[in-house]
Order: sequence, then structure tokens, then C-alpha cells
Amino acid sequence: MKSFYNPYLKMTLIQLQYVLTVAEYKNFTIAAEKAFVSQPTLSMQIQKLEKTLGVELFDRTTNPIKITPIGKKIVNQAKIILLEAGKLSKIVEEDKKSMNGTVIMGIIPTITPTLVPLFYKTFRNKYPGSELIIKELKTEDLIKGIKEGYLDFGIASTPLGDGQIIERPIYREPLVAYVSPQNGSLHKEETLDTDKLDFNYLLMLEEGHCFRDTVLDLCKHKDAINSNIKLEGGSFSTLVSLVNEGFGFTILPLLESENLSEVEKKNVKYFSSSPFREISLIYSSNQIRTTFAEKFVDLIKSILRGKLFLEDKVEYKPLLKVL
Repeated sequence: MKSFYNPYLKMTLIQLQYVLTVAEYKNFTIAAEKAFVSQPTLSMQIQKLEKTLGVELFDRTTNPIKITPIGKKIVNQAKIILLEAGKLSKIVEEDKKSMNGTVIMGIIPTITPTLVPLFYKTFRNKYPGSELIIKELKTEDLIKGIKEGYLDFGIASTPLGDGQIIERPIYREPLVAYVSPQNGSLHKEETLDTDKLDFNYLLMLEEGHCFRDTVLDLCKHKDAINSNIKLEGGSFSTLVSLVNEGFGFTILPLLESENLSEVEKKNVKYFSSSPFREISLIYSSNQIRTTFAEKFVDLIKSILRGKLFLEDKVEYKPLLKVL
């Protein structure tokens, strides 16, 4: 067999990772901090890579530094190379049906505060060899991360309608209304009928949260909502506080209502139509670690199964419909 020498094989994966870090932060000092190396070490490795390739990847005369035209092409290819290289360890763990290794998971903000505390300790105890890194991201960023490979999995409200994303439903979470006692007639109702609600007094999360779309779907039979209350919040706690001050009403996922004070729980009202949102584990159709997906979903289901509604006076019903 004829031997050959390819000078580009002198490149290392760590050099490519350093390039991506500099490209992200546009600053060698900050990139070195993020990469946990000294700035001279990072600069030296990038210079070695540039010498191997025979091109300059960054314009160092600007502040912040700029990526050169050829550098942009190298950065895009480096992402692909590192993504593929990262699959090697995943192939090994999947072959072993193992949960070990690092897994990066994105979770939307309207799920993170309620679901993560329920499963995280149990997950760590059951799978000590697995390092689960959780990032709170909005749905569009979560999907982007999965497609580009820097997220392994995500937890989001589904369906998403994206052919490149696999959805494994975990549970269906009922939606409830939170009504202030100052809203007299509405607060006295045992259950609420969506057809009789005045959605002009509905407080919602600000745009960008998928739960806002879920709520709008609930009242989609209504004409455009021209609320005389223009208050929007970035979190459920903000909306609850606004309702407590007498501003309209809001809609919450049921798990979120479990975090309310005992006094506030008395302001939770169920809907006669039993609306819900579907929560799923999502991942790329090219994801290798399907064993992790299966075991993780089973773990969440085992934790949520059997939970009950908040109020004793309500008949015992499953808190969540586990799929």
C-alpha cells in the first residue's frame, strides 16, 4: 500500500474547539477563560492551526476581533468535525446501553422551575456516571441547539411540527386559571367555562414564551383579544403577583400552581373542558443515544405518576396524564 502524508492531519480537535470559542466571544482573553486555559496557550494553538492551514482565521487588528472570510468557512467546517467526533463516545455508550457520559439538555423556562427539582436528585442517584447539564432556553433556541448539535436533548411543549425533531411525549399537564378574590363572581365559580371567560382581562407571558401560544390556543375561538389591561410578565410569579393586586386573571400549568402559597392555592380554578399542554422529550432524528431517551422518559413518568390535584375538596384525580 502506498503511504502518503497529509499535513492537515496535524490539526487537533482542541485547536478547532479553541477556534470556535474565539469565534463566539470575539476576544482571545475571554475565550481563554471560557476554555479554562491561559490566553498565551490558546493563542499559540490557534497560530499553529493557522500555520498548518496557511491562512489567517481572525483579523486581530479590530476590537472586537473579526473572523476573516476564509475563517468563517473553517469555523463552519470545524463545527461539523467536532460534532461528528463527539459521536464516537456516544456510539460506545449506546452500544453498552449505558447512561454514562455527558448529556446536554435544554428545557424551556416554563418547565424548568417545576420539573427539574422533581427529577434531578433521583436522576443523579440512579445514574451517577451520567453528567446531565441543563440549559434553560426558549423553544426556538432549543430547536436550533438540537439541530446544530450543541444540545443532545430538550424538554418542550409539543407538538412542534418539525420533521427533523423526534418527540417522545412524557405527560399532559392540565391548565388552570388563577383568579383573585377581587374578581368576585369569577372567583366564586367552582370550575370555569372558557366560553364564558372575558379574555380581555387575561394576563399572559410576554412574547417569545411558547406557553403564551398555548394560552392563545385555548381562546382561539375568540376574536382578537383587545385587552384593556396591557400588563405582560416574563415569569409566572410576576403574573400571579399582578393578579393578587387585582389585575385580571391568568392561566398557569398545574405543576406551577403547586408552588403557590396555601392562601394562593385557594385562587386556583379548574376548567370544565380540562385543557392541557403536552410535554415531550425532543431530540434530533440523528440522535445516537436512544437508550438514554428511553430511560430518561421512564424515570420522569415514574416520578410524576400518581400525583394528585391540590385541593382536598376536589375529587381525587391524576394530576398529570402520563403518556
